[in-house]
Amino acid sequence: MLAPMPRRGQRWFTYFVRCADGSLYCGATNDLERRVEAHNLGRGARYTRSRTPVKLVWSRRLANRSKAMSLEARLKQLTRAEKLQWVRQSRHGVIDLVNAKPLKLLKGPAAR
Repeated sequence: MLAPMPRRGQRWFTYFVRCADGSLYCGATNDLERRVEAHNLGRGARYTRSRTPVKLVWSRRLANRSKAMSLEARLKQLTRAEKLQWVRQSRHGVIDLVNAKPLKLLKGPAAR
């Protein structure tokens, strides 16, 4: 059963899940566990409904919805290879969204 949505003012996340078919889905949420659960129950994004189960492979906590949505939009513009590289580098601590631009894949405020 899905838990209630968190109240305003809580931190936001941008995330990647790997779908059963191997594809990556990027999204933003203020309750990461609930959102991944929703994807796996077929109540998430239309894209993931027919690609369950999904597995969380990357997430980053951000200060507010605006920053999370901005990063999501930028990540969705990357190619599949760039997205895979982003996930790989992030898992090894190479990417610091506050101070670095990963391989110059992102430009603008969300990458700083």
